[in-house]
Amino acid sequence: NMKIGIVGATGEVGQMMIKNLEEFSVPATELRLFASARSAGKEVLFNKKSLTVEELTEGKMREKYDYLLFSAGSAISKVFAPIAAEAGNIVIDNSSAFRRDKNIPLIVPEINGGQLKGYRGIIANPNCSTIQIALALNVIKQHFDIKRVIITTMQSVSGAGHHGIAILEEQRKGSTDIGIFPQHIDLNVIPQIGAFEDDSYCEEEHKLQFEMQRILSAPDLEISSTVTRVPVMRGHSASVFVQLQKEIEIEKLHEAFKNSPAIQYNEDYMTPYYLNNSNDSHVSRLRYAFDKSSIQFWNVADNVRLGAATNAVKIMLNMR
Repeated sequence: NMKIGIVGATGEVGQMMIKNLEEFSVPATELRLFASARSAGKEVLFNKKSLTVEELTEGKMREKYDYLLFSAGSAISKVFAPIAAEAGNIVIDNSSAFRRDKNIPLIVPEINGGQLKGYRGIIANPNCSTIQIALALNVIKQHFDIKRVIITTMQSVSGAGHHGIAILEEQRKGSTDIGIFPQHIDLNVIPQIGAFEDDSYCEEEHKLQFEMQRILSAPDLEISSTVTRVPVMRGHSASVFVQLQKEIEIEKLHEAFKNSPAIQYNEDYMTPYYLNNSNDSHVSRLRYAFDKSSIQFWNVADNVRLGAATNAVKIMLNMR
């Protein structure tokens, strides 16, 4: 008997978490759905049964659950996740609230799931673009020593939730309201996600750097990135350059990618439009860069699935 709660159940990621529980046949005998007061009372289907969304309260977080999945943003997580954890619950949080906290594991199950053995409390789910690229870099790191990484991302509007999708849809119909984005997004590319910090990098670029170092247990790994928002509904893309410590045989890497969990290696290439509900990180266009000690590849994944909901559900399944 498993009792699971989802906080932020009506959002883009919350809805996908419900879908993932069905797809992975998770034996949830009781599923509780929580959201803000304005979403409370909505009906949501789970395994063909209708469930009513409840208003999130401190009292409800003090109840006993096997797992609580949070995807309601940092502000909510900071208040309610510690309450749930104090009550003895395992909380898997999809926001950025706890990712910098050294005492809270930051997990991609295929890479560092072993850290969860015997653990109870809050677990941080990494940033969407970090997860898909970390899976690819981890394969390389298992065979070769990485010196530095340069990343350019092309991130879809669903990375900004329902709002992001709605704004692009409205702009495509002629709206000039920029909404939550720094500039107009339709027919445009915006090289900024999150606020800029003192070093001229924006929040998302900082996340890529420190989360990647933590997940790969490589505190000295040199990472520089440029993140961009593009007018794509779902699916994040990235161009990744990797400098290795010494020359490698690229064929070995082709093989390693082909045999890795959660990765699909494409001989041609994948694009966001054709992801079709894939839960994997797609790697293609693998090639040498300047010499045999540097490579480049193209990486695409569904940011709502692998980049958020699916990784959270996999963390839960990894702990059972």
